[in-house]
Amino acid sequence: MYGKAFAPEYRGSLGELSVNTSLEEVLTKALEERRRAQQGGGDVELAHAGLAVAEACRRLGRVDEADRAWKESYRAARRAGDRGAMAWAVWSGGTLARQRGHLALARRWLATAAELAEQGGDIVARGYSLAGLAETGRIQGDYEAVGRLHEQLLAEARRRGEARHTVWALEGIAQMHRNTGSLDSALAMFEEAARIAGDAGDDRGRAWALRGMADVYSAQGDTERALALLSGAESLCRAIQLVSALAYNHKMRGNVLYRAGRYAEAEKVYSGALEEFRAMAEPRGEALARLGLVKSRARLGRSAASTAADLDALERALGDIGLLRAKDMIARARAELGVEAAVAAAH
Repeated sequence: MYGKAFAPEYRGSLGELSVNTSLEEVLTKALEERRRAQQGGGDVELAHAGLAVAEACRRLGRVDEADRAWKESYRAARRAGDRGAMAWAVWSGGTLARQRGHLALARRWLATAAELAEQGGDIVARGYSLAGLAETGRIQGDYEAVGRLHEQLLAEARRRGEARHTVWALEGIAQMHRNTGSLDSALAMFEEAARIAGDAGDDRGRAWALRGMADVYSAQGDTERALALLSGAESLCRAIQLVSALAYNHKMRGNVLYRAGRYAEAEKVYSGALEEFRAMAEPRGEALARLGLVKSRARLGRSAASTAADLDALERALGDIGLLRAKDMIARARAELGVEAAVAAAH
């Protein structure tokens, strides 16, 4: 039995904020609380407010503000000697590093956050930090290293009845199944995640689950069902201003349209997603949107030489981010489009 989803990253006097509170509202309240703490509150209150500012800014795509805020939160927590609050601040910093494509740095900070949380006896912060480590490894493509950790965290979340973490773990495992071709298993897990998130009032988790379901239905040839699911997920994202999730939703819509052979529509959607990712300085999303754009333009008549050069540049960009499966991803695109690597073809 799962309880309602809650947002432990909103702490202290901000603890009444919901996981579905609009991010602009979170930011307004957090900034007010931070001003009060600066004018006479304690360092613990300042750390809590700074964390909420950091998380709201990160999710709104305001990465420079988020970077300053999590560091201020950490300094306040360190002055207070509160290792739990220090852990939450470093968790936020590690999550931001992952969002910005600095995956090795993200792993270091998230490992540090897990250690601080253990020292401070904050079980929830430790769980979030380990989940962040697992997600970073999954994004890198290191499935063997993090698959077991995902399963372990899922079992712990189920035992505690923590809806939000159960949904996160199910979605992560489902994504690995999807990426390795086990579509039926992936769909079942995304559907379970969507049900749990819906029952728990976790709109963020439900939006990601619907996106995952759409991906699988699209891969199975059910384009219209996939597009309808993405429209539902987009409404959830807009309601609480999930800027990054919305951009990934649009990128997935491009994927669905591309698979359906609707290349002109896909090109337009990928272009929009690319601008969204660039606006929030999210290089992984940017590279994936660029890949969709290259493939769509190739199908619309772009020359093989230009396509090959584009794919070479993308292979370098994806490799620089630290994605272990970048070469395989680009090799599949080359094979699909019938082009060779431009560098190899030049010799």
